[in-house]
Amino acid sequence: MSQLSTITLFLLPWIPAFLCKVTTEKEFSVLEGGSLTIPCHYEPQYASYVKYWCHGRTREFCTTLAQTDEHRLVNPADEKVSIFDDPVQLVFTVTMNDMKVGESGWYMCGVEIGGVWNADDGAFTNIKVIDGMSVVNSMISGEEGSSVTIECLYSEKYRESEKKWCRSGDKRTCRSTGSDGSYDDSSVAIRDDRTGAFTVTFKKLQMKDTAWYWCSAGQHKIAVQLLVTPQPTTIPAVTSQSFQNLPPAKAITRESWSGNSPMLASVVVCSSVIFLAVMAILAIKFWKLHKSDRVPREVEEMKAKFSGYSRDAGDFQNAAVLFLNKDTQDVQMY
Repeated sequence: MSQLSTITLFLLPWIPAFLCKVTTEKEFSVLEGGSLTIPCHYEPQYASYVKYWCHGRTREFCTTLAQTDEHRLVNPADEKVSIFDDPVQLVFTVTMNDMKVGESGWYMCGVEIGGVWNADDGAFTNIKVIDGMSVVNSMISGEEGSSVTIECLYSEKYRESEKKWCRSGDKRTCRSTGSDGSYDDSSVAIRDDRTGAFTVTFKKLQMKDTAWYWCSAGQHKIAVQLLVTPQPTTIPAVTSQSFQNLPPAKAITRESWSGNSPMLASVVVCSSVIFLAVMAILAIKFWKLHKSDRVPREVEEMKAKFSGYSRDAGDFQNAAVLFLNKDTQDVQMY
């Protein structure tokens, strides 16, 4: 039992860290001379507790830089380090201004628990202050014919340095800011605000603009990829506006109908004549077909009759034919 009690007493100060957590991102980066804001989230149990921000790798050796129980008006833009607690959103934020490379290191979002047997709860993060350049988005895309803007960030020491924008692999394409911190032509515009950022704007993207580029300030540069996508081909929808230029339709009235009556009458007469002519031609063709069918039928009937006579009389070669001479009334036999 003595060993169990010893272990329990040893772990007791750390129990709140497992039950009630404080969280933040594991790492942050900022350019030298810039500002950084870190959000620290906590559980509802800590809403009324004092929060603080300290510099150090462990809780025991962490130097406090700001805490929420300091009752004074603080302007985050003027203070080197400022802290603000929002118990409704269950988050407190820390802002650090004018960061220097030497300020890189480990920091902690802390909640003050208090008491001999209770350790403070907190979350550690690693802050890196970079001397050089960075970019807001390392990959930019835009549609053909549209415009895009790339934002390049630089350290404070490069504020007065010349800024350049170059197509990777071709130094002849480099465009740099002048003494006024700007460059402008028909396709690209560069603007340097001299406060830690300069922008590059493509006014009208072309497919050939797809490539890798470099933002540079002084001896530092950072790569940016630009991807241009083709315009979609679509058929415009037919709307009521498409018919705005057409003349309005005229209503049919008694006057407009009577005005067109002669023309309509002529059309009706011509149509009737053509119809009758077609019907007459069809009737003649049917009559001829019927007549041509009757002649062979009559010939067949005559052949049948003569064949019946031949069985009784024998041969038509010896038949006698009588012709009556009307004038002489003589009877001639052949």
